[in-house]
Formats: sequence, structure tokens, C-alpha cells
Amino acid sequence: MVDVLSDVIALMRSGAPRSARVAWREPWGRRFPAAPGSAGFQVVLRGSCRLYPPSGEPVPLGVGDVVFFPHGHGYGMAAGSARPPREPVCDPLEEGELFVSDAVPGDGAVTVTLCGGYRLDPGRAHPLLRDLPEMIHLPAGLGRRPELRAAIDLLAGEIDRPRPGADTVVLALLDMLLLYILRAWFAERPAGAGATGWAAALADPAVSAALHAMHADPAHPWTVRTLAAKAGLSRAAFARRFTALVGRPPLTYLTWWRLTGAARVLRESGAPLAEVAARAGYTSEYAFANAFKREYGIAPGGYRRQGRSGQPA
Repeated sequence: MVDVLSDVIALMRSGAPRSARVAWREPWGRRFPAAPGSAGFQVVLRGSCRLYPPSGEPVPLGVGDVVFFPHGHGYGMAAGSARPPREPVCDPLEEGELFVSDAVPGDGAVTVTLCGGYRLDPGRAHPLLRDLPEMIHLPAGLGRRPELRAAIDLLAGEIDRPRPGADTVVLALLDMLLLYILRAWFAERPAGAGATGWAAALADPAVSAALHAMHADPAHPWTVRTLAAKAGLSRAAFARRFTALVGRPPLTYLTWWRLTGAARVLRESGAPLAEVAARAGYTSEYAFANAFKREYGIAPGGYRRQGRSGQPA
């Protein structure tokens, strides 16, 4: 079955990510700007520092701590007697290289960080990511999240000692790191009675089974009855549970997901509209065009032309 989390990330990702390994010497402080339409992370590889989040008190960070900003909020980092400056002076996404290794001179203790950023298409925003908080902090812990730790070590090693094929390896590791961060956060959310949202939806066997079915074959003529059968529930019970956790009824979500995928195909390929319609589960180009216009406020052909001209769709 198609993994829903991977599917969502693949749909929203836009352009190449960026990453950097930086060795800082105390006292140091940096301000990272807000970057709407992106997501960023920081990992402490050596030493310690303080994170200044978008709101709230500074957060002490130690070796192995991971911080993720899914909505591109700005933040600061500092160590020793320094504090972050008022104005941003560093933006990982503005670097021209896929990855860089840098050092900030000084006389004090060394802190080594691994940072990176991903560009996300706001036109394909999925409610799964909108549910995430402004900041996710995954503290290091002995034996916890070994896959995430391994991806961090491999990525840091590739950036520190580039070898043939490094670009391909770093891109794959950045994708892995993003998925491992999200997987860890979703796995640690409470999933008991009364829990709602996408963390609860993915943890719920019945709703998760239906979501996997929709994502694996969005063009299939799904009905509430056939999706309920996948979930192992009655139609009424399934519809209630799905709507409570996902935030919209099953077929409403299915339609939205089909059209979101169709919009991506229109922007990124020259596939005929009849083919795009069929891949989205519509038996006629006319029905597809009407549904697409209701969702995006523009006909499919116009949406494709706007995308190619660089104008917002």
C-alpha cells in the first residue's frame, strides 16, 4: 500500500532542499529568518546551545537534539554570553549549493550544527502538515529513534567529507531525514480516546486503512461503503470516525486529494486533459473540468497555462 505520509511529502515538495554543517565558536548568535512556503531543521552534532523559538522561552539544546519548523517560522540560536541579533543574517534556503560546510571563528567552546531547509508548494498544502505545531523538538535519548540518528550521522558525514555521488546521496538523506522527523513526531502523539487530527487518523487502524486505499488508487470509484469495508466498519461508524479525525467526510477528502494530484500533473506535465481526468477518477473530461474549477476557481487548461507562464494559479 502507498504510504500516506510519503505521498503527502512527495506532492508538496518543490525544488531541491539545502543543507549546511556549521562549526561555531562561543560566543555566537544567529537569527534565521521566517521563510513562508518552506520547512527547516536544526540538529546539534557537538556541544550545546540555546534555541530562541518564535514564541516562548529559550530551549536548551544538546548533542543529538533535533528541532523542526514545519511552517517556516523564524528563530534564533546562540551559545555562551551571546544572544541572537535582532535582524536575520542567515537563510539556508538562499545558499546556492545543495550542501555547504562552514566554520565561524572564535576563541570559545565549539558547537557543531546541521541545518537544512525544504521548499514546499503552498498551493498543495495538505492538512496533515497544517496540523503540525510551529516547532517540533525531538530531544536526544539513548536508544530512541535509531533510524533518525543514523540518517543524521550519514548526512553529516557526506557534507563533511564529500565523495563521488555526494549530491545524490545528500538529496536522498535529506528526504529520509524529513520523513524520519515526521514519523517520530506522529508516533509520539497521544492516540487515546478523544484524540483528533492527522496524528490520530494515521494511528487509527480503520481510518488509516481507508486513507491508504484512497492514496494507493485515487482513480478507483470509491464509495463510503467500499471504504468502510476497507476499514472494517459499518458505513455510518466509518463516516463518523473518518470525519471526526480527518476533519472532512471521506468522499470530500477523496475529491480534494484527486484534484490536488491532478493540479500537480497539470503543472508538471503535458498530459492531455482526458488522461489527467482519468487518472483523477473522472469518467469524462467535462466532469473533471467542472470539479476542478469549483476547487481552484479556474479551468484545468487555464491553470496549466498560468503555471507555465510563472503566474500564480
